[in-house]
Amino acid sequence: MSLTQKFPRVELSHLPTPLELLNNVSAEFDTNVWIKRDDCTGLAFGGNKSRQLEFYIGQALEQGADTLLTTGAVQSNHVRMTVAAARKMGLEVEVQLEHRVDRNQPEYHQSGNPYLVRLMGAKIHYYPEGEDEAGADLALERRASELERQGRKAYVIPLSNAHTPYGALGYVDCGEELMSQLNRREIEPTRFIVPSGSASTHTGFLLGVRACGCHAPVHGVCVRRDAQSQKQRVATKLRAVIDTIGSDIDIPDAEIFCDDSMLAPGYGLPNEDTVAAIKYLARREGILLDPTYSGKTFAVLLKLLQGGNYRAQDNLVFLHTGGAASLFAYPELVEQA
Repeated sequence: MSLTQKFPRVELSHLPTPLELLNNVSAEFDTNVWIKRDDCTGLAFGGNKSRQLEFYIGQALEQGADTLLTTGAVQSNHVRMTVAAARKMGLEVEVQLEHRVDRNQPEYHQSGNPYLVRLMGAKIHYYPEGEDEAGADLALERRASELERQGRKAYVIPLSNAHTPYGALGYVDCGEELMSQLNRREIEPTRFIVPSGSASTHTGFLLGVRACGCHAPVHGVCVRRDAQSQKQRVATKLRAVIDTIGSDIDIPDAEIFCDDSMLAPGYGLPNEDTVAAIKYLARREGILLDPTYSGKTFAVLLKLLQGGNYRAQDNLVFLHTGGAASLFAYPELVEQA
């Protein structure tokens, strides 16, 4: 029985997502490199957020909500997918875009995710800070109170770690789903490589694979905070998810691995290695990564492979969380061949 079975949810994702061998990459490095295609979840270009939204919206509907409120960066995949989910479920939706990334290019503010948000007709608010999670959540709560006075019932999908992380339940499911796929093929994973931002994906996935008895390292790649800060965030969220589920699983802090080697120059700002990784996978396998999450995560995987520490029988598993819509906000990626 799944750890998440008792929680209300809706169906938003095309599941199970594929598990594929990256044939050309694997041949180049003489190591099995697998990709879990959570860019293929459906819902307005797909991505990891649809798994998380299934649980948030399940709770929203159970509470009788008619409007969703959420917050994120200008090029937030979460914001884009929340709007799509709201439209699919017949809900109103308002989003708050934070000034989190210092990019003045018009493409960053007009194309990619914000273009799709406008296309789907969401009401947009703006928040001037990018590193004030508590303040961003408070602004949503204030807006929810305004809507309540108008006779509406809003459900806030929060950002900070101060709230029950229902979204992480989606990646508990994903961890269980992936382990089932690996077991059917008799594949023993050597290492998982996943992005670590809000930490809901990283946390849920770690719990899901551990619940299945797998102890392979889950290599979290930091995309917003340094490794020490991110490890603390994952540990806090992990305890909250375990308490929410009511599980007795014990995951020591030593098994929380966070790697900030690709973080610089900051959130939403790709470095040379990330750009190279995006181009590499596009040209080797025809698979598109994004500059904020999946690109930095695959860049770390490439460094691991180039280090020559893996053998032909090893199995590295990369969790692709999507985000390709934001590529259109970074035209400089293709200015050079």
